[in-house]
Amino acid sequence: MAGIQQQQQLVNETLPASWDESGKRAAARPGVDHELKDPSQQKSGWRKFLSYVGPGFLVSLAYIDPGNLETDLQAGANHRYELLWVVLIGLIFALTIQSLAANLGVTTGKHLSELCKAEYPKYVNYCLWLLAEIAVMAADIPEVIGTAFALNILFNIPVWVGVLCTGCSTLLLLALQRYGVRKLELLIAVLVFVMAACFFGELRYVKPPATDVLEGMLIPKLSAPGSTGDAIALLGALVMPHNLFLHSALVLSRKIPYSVRGINDACRYFLIESGFALFVAFLINLAVISVSGTVCSAQDLSSENADRCGDLTLNSASFLLQNVLGKSSSKIYAIAVLASGQSSTITGTYAGQYIMQIIVLSWILGLGIIGINVYYLSTGFVGWIINNNLPKAATVLIGIIVFPLMAIYILAVIYLTVRKDTAVTFMEPNKNDPQQQISMENGLAKSSEGPGMDPAPYREDLADIPLPRIDGVQS
Repeated sequence: MAGIQQQQQLVNETLPASWDESGKRAAARPGVDHELKDPSQQKSGWRKFLSYVGPGFLVSLAYIDPGNLETDLQAGANHRYELLWVVLIGLIFALTIQSLAANLGVTTGKHLSELCKAEYPKYVNYCLWLLAEIAVMAADIPEVIGTAFALNILFNIPVWVGVLCTGCSTLLLLALQRYGVRKLELLIAVLVFVMAACFFGELRYVKPPATDVLEGMLIPKLSAPGSTGDAIALLGALVMPHNLFLHSALVLSRKIPYSVRGINDACRYFLIESGFALFVAFLINLAVISVSGTVCSAQDLSSENADRCGDLTLNSASFLLQNVLGKSSSKIYAIAVLASGQSSTITGTYAGQYIMQIIVLSWILGLGIIGINVYYLSTGFVGWIINNNLPKAATVLIGIIVFPLMAIYILAVIYLTVRKDTAVTFMEPNKNDPQQQISMENGLAKSSEGPGMDPAPYREDLADIPLPRIDGVQS
């Protein structure tokens, strides 16, 4: 027994402080363990936790985007509260998978796109890229259209103008990153709580029976006709594979004390933060299903409103709420959809950026964007010019103003497509070095360096582009 203790003591003395007893890298910054030596790391639990808050709210938006809201509305209209358990189980699984993605970024110092590029052959990466891009597009379409519907309800502007406004506002809001990612994360958190406040206000107004809501949430059943299909739709709306790429990259914008305790604390804090954000997302989904279920199951519902309940969309839901609950209810609903669509469009942009790093074919995507923009902008605007009822002089004046703006927009997209990148936002893997592969998988330094100190995986490229550097908890 004494001999075993002496051997263990010898191992602990020969290994650096950043290595654990098994001989694998627990890692620290070169030369010191910050968590033990740096007084700036000695913070209270809440202050340390707040420095990790943010990525979870950006990720949670994928589960409360307009596509999810429309699915919730139809599920509530058809089955009242019977399918709430599907949303609960789906978000529990989402929390599990999202926490694994966050842990992957924290422990390896690379995000999921880089690891896929390093681990898989080209044909697998092409398939992963294609599937992830399809998922982003499938999520982005209802986000943009939902935001345009909300602008139409609030300000009575055409939907195609709302689509353009959504794109411009997304670019403007993304510009907040120049002032620090905390500002953008704060904006996203505010929009999430605006959604929550709006839907909770609607929920308080309709007052669904609490016992029925709890029963639908805790007792799984698929008794009503068509409930299986709606349950699959609810579950499918919660499948967000592109969110895994986003979450694994967002966590790299934090300066993590790279020791055993620092990594464990970061993983735990990210789990707690993601859990809280997804809990808020669940409450919002619950409120939407409960509101539509209560409204559409009312005894005094007119035949017109009953027809709307049979085919409920983001746009028709506003008229339903206006007819049943009053005009103010429709406006509150539109504000919530606007917050949902605008914020989730921002996160979709982030996710697409990291997914494109699986294979570097951004110029192809850029050409596709240019073609789509040219087609829809030209046909939509020309159709409006031909069919509007404005005086001829006003139509000519609008054409003179808008056509140059469209040309500037298209030229800007072309410039962003063909310009040379000034900063590297991904790490090119070396697949010809098997020792480097093994080292990356085991969390070790390069094999030629032996058991030495690795640089911390704090990624300045991801912290500054597009996520600016954050020093501790200071904004």
